[in-house]
Amino acid sequence: MWAAELSCIFILFGATAGGGGWEPLGQPYFDNSTKREATAAVGQPAYLHCRVRNLADRAVSWIRKRDLHILTVGVHTYSSDARFAALHADGSDEWTLRVAPAQPRDSGVYECQVSTEPKISLSFRLTVVVSKAEILSGPELFVRAGSDINLTCVAKHAPDPPSFIYWYRGEQVVNYAQRGGISVETEQRTRTSRLLIARAAPHDSGNYTCAPSSSESASVIVHVLSGERPAAMQSSSPAKLQFDPTLWATVTTITSVHQHRSFLLKNVYLIIFQLSDSILYFIASIIGIVRHISNFGTRSGR
Repeated sequence: MWAAELSCIFILFGATAGGGGWEPLGQPYFDNSTKREATAAVGQPAYLHCRVRNLADRAVSWIRKRDLHILTVGVHTYSSDARFAALHADGSDEWTLRVAPAQPRDSGVYECQVSTEPKISLSFRLTVVVSKAEILSGPELFVRAGSDINLTCVAKHAPDPPSFIYWYRGEQVVNYAQRGGISVETEQRTRTSRLLIARAAPHDSGNYTCAPSSSESASVIVHVLSGERPAAMQSSSPAKLQFDPTLWATVTTITSVHQHRSFLLKNVYLIIFQLSDSILYFIASIIGIVRHISNFGTRSGR
């Protein structure tokens, strides 16, 4: 009777007596609640987590699917590539494959295998992305002296929010103590950082770099221009120039006196006007007089 009661207790606790000692009942199985897709940035560690229940004395292996290369068995590495390692804590059901640092060639499918008969396996997909920062103003920025330098940096394709985003001017970190009017706002959730330099002066010109902790940096060349009509104003596009509305109105007035209004001629005037304010109306007047004389001669010849 006692033997029957003990047998029931052992069955309740999932164990049975055998010739080799106590053995758990049932077969190993995967805990499918773990994520089977992972994304990592180039240069950062990548992790694939495989959780196996009721493992007992079986071994867990990680296989690279594209070439069926055995990377790890248990906690031992079977690859000449030292970037691969298996992580496991005693008593845990989790067997983790770590790739550090991850490279683009590591993207692909990996299998977590258990040495049952027949073997069971579970596939995981790793994607390694190149995380790059982007400054939204473009590679070059023109700012009028006395206005603000406003730069926005976004860490694109970063798998996790950056722990920090530094701003540099040249090789030096932007120093808040050097002058007043400098502020930085960083939002980790949106992976965004904004640099504001109020009342910019020509000496604030330079190469500004945004450097997130887990992304490649991005730079912009800032030109702070003095004078009433700088060649270009702050713009969201590196190739877009914002002209003074008064200047455009002046050009339209001058060209309207001619018989043929030419868009090309307007742009020629604009280029000339951007060269120097001191010769602005002189050159425009000469061109207008020459054009008027030419048109008059043409009409007289008829």
